[in-house]
Amino acid sequence: MHSPQQLFARLDQLGIDHRTVEHPPVFTVEEAKALRGNLPGHHIKNLFLRNKKEEMWLVVALEDRAVDLKRLGERLGAGRFSFGSPDRLRRQLGVEPGSVTPLALINDADRVVRLALDRGLAEGGPVNAHPLTNTMTTALSGADLLRFFAATGHEPLWLDFPV
Repeated sequence: MHSPQQLFARLDQLGIDHRTVEHPPVFTVEEAKALRGNLPGHHIKNLFLRNKKEEMWLVVALEDRAVDLKRLGERLGAGRFSFGSPDRLRRQLGVEPGSVTPLALINDADRVVRLALDRGLAEGGPVNAHPLTNTMTTALSGADLLRFFAATGHEPLWLDFPV
């Protein structure tokens, strides 16, 4: 599994501009709002989900979006969703609970985690995400985030929220 420093090196190799700030650990959107300071751009919430067929999904939405897991599962044709266990999260994405991030797809070399993105992320400024740890936030442009996904072999499915 990659470290944040290895992630930054990979972003540099891809020619992706990024800016990172350190902060105390955050585990919820509310904590992040209180501790992040003035970071411009989109702030996200990330849901690591699985269904009864053991398929795994990473859903990335704007932080204030309401997410109905039942409707989301129906919309994605995945059936009923539940949250992936901490062990499954560590095994598939190499991060701890509270550090779920789209940048963790760097650790999904077998591309078993499917990616769903909030269409709202395509509009506006940079996207702010944890760089594999919840003690930092990294900003990168939406276009560069898509380049990162392409480099990891993850093609996003775009969703209009609320689903």
